[in-house]
Amino acid sequence: MAGCCGHDAKFDGVSQDYKRRLWLVIAINAVMFFVEITAGHMAKSQALQADALDFLGDALTYGISLAVIGASLRLRATAAMAKGISLLAMGIWVFGSTLYRVFYIGVPAAEIMGLIGFLALTANLASVLILVRYKDGDAMCVPCGCVRATMPSVMLR
Repeated sequence: MAGCCGHDAKFDGVSQDYKRRLWLVIAINAVMFFVEITAGHMAKSQALQADALDFLGDALTYGISLAVIGASLRLRATAAMAKGISLLAMGIWVFGSTLYRVFYIGVPAAEIMGLIGFLALTANLASVLILVRYKDGDAMCVPCGCVRATMPSVMLR
């Protein structure tokens, strides 16, 4: 199958190693969702709660990716569209609840935010390192470095 810029894409997403790595990244993201949602509530931090939703979205996206590996292009494209719509819904919710917190709740606890923020950075870096071997999947053209307009966590081939 042709990749972007006339290069051939070799990644098919069906290897057991890739699936194991996706499961590990799903677990990391799910744990961080619970850590950040709890810490965000304790610290009264909308930023931590919003990032928790991002971790939940990532865990669900990787789960969808596992579910649609090897499925038809139409199903994979539908999964990518659903992910985009869910991101829009989360963004609208975060925006609205942030406005509410700014005007009615007050200032969050910075110490908790800093500690959990560093933990979130570590979790994201670990996820990147786990999946970097498969960086030449649907979203990125490795030979030239261009990025295609697809959802990187839902293979669209």
